[in-house]
Amino acid sequence: MSTLLRIKDLRVKYGQVEVLHGIHLEVAKGEIVAILGANGAGKSTTLLAISGLIKPSGGSIYLDEIPLHQSPAHRIVEYGVAQVPEGRRVFGTLTVRENLRLGAFTNHDQGKVAKNRDWIYELFPVLAERREQLAGTLSGGEQQMLAIGRALMADPQVLLLDEPSLGLAPILVKTIFKTIKEINEAGVTIVLVEQNARAALKLAHRGYVFEVGKVVLEDTSASLLADPNVQNAYLGGGHTN
Repeated sequence: MSTLLRIKDLRVKYGQVEVLHGIHLEVAKGEIVAILGANGAGKSTTLLAISGLIKPSGGSIYLDEIPLHQSPAHRIVEYGVAQVPEGRRVFGTLTVRENLRLGAFTNHDQGKVAKNRDWIYELFPVLAERREQLAGTLSGGEQQMLAIGRALMADPQVLLLDEPSLGLAPILVKTIFKTIKEINEAGVTIVLVEQNARAALKLAHRGYVFEVGKVVLEDTSASLLADPNVQNAYLGGGHTN
């Protein structure tokens, strides 16, 4: 598989404090790659740097041959990278339909916009039922579906998902993860930051483990699931079921 996203020696500072200390990460076209680690390990910061919302203090981020580290955030969306932020952040005073339309602001092909919207309603039938409902009145799970749908309206090559299962009931987590798999099978490459390490590794092809701004482990999901250190730190002991 060809490498689609390549991060080399990525460094990020908040003020004088360096929080990413030279991250190396690669994502092949068509992969789901999980980023695991404790709070404060630098996972979300990495996604924000990829999507241009934080400027790196060093290193490089390439989408194919495009230097994302030199590009403004709105251009990065046009190049084909869309982010679903932690905490969903839908526009509560706008309807479901209006939120989706905002997601397509870089997509000027109206036929493609309509096709994407139909696909999202297929992925998440509840959004079709509630298209005229204000996003702020949706449940947490429905808001998460809308946030993912809104990102897909940009027609991304790469979808960045930051904690999609956060605060959701287990049954909804299953639904969201099943849909993420369908989105990937439709050809979208996915980078997933997720506290639920077991669910993330069961979904992903490969994973990276972060500790205090560094990559300490990189392997296939199956190997990480079977690794005793990963089990003890992130999977609640030695269960692999």
